[in-house]
Amino acid sequence: MSKHHLPTYAIVELLIRLSQYNYLIGDYKNHSIFDKGVMVKTSGGSINFPANIIMKQFENPESITDNELADMALLFKAC
Repeated sequence: MSKHHLPTYAIVELLIRLSQYNYLIGDYKNHSIFDKGVMVKTSGGSINFPANIIMKQFENPESITDNELADMALLFKAC
């Protein structure tokens, strides 16, 4: 999947949702796609997502549970 085929605004929306669980996440800066997922750089650090969770946010955000969001927020690494 190329960077141009991943909806960037879905990443931004996901970061907004995650900031409810960790306010240090900050704002979207950039992302890179790798075999095992997507690394998102923010103003506060970085977080790795599986590409499918970003597509889930794009296609059906209501299907991402609060528990999934809380678990993802734990993946954040401050800079």
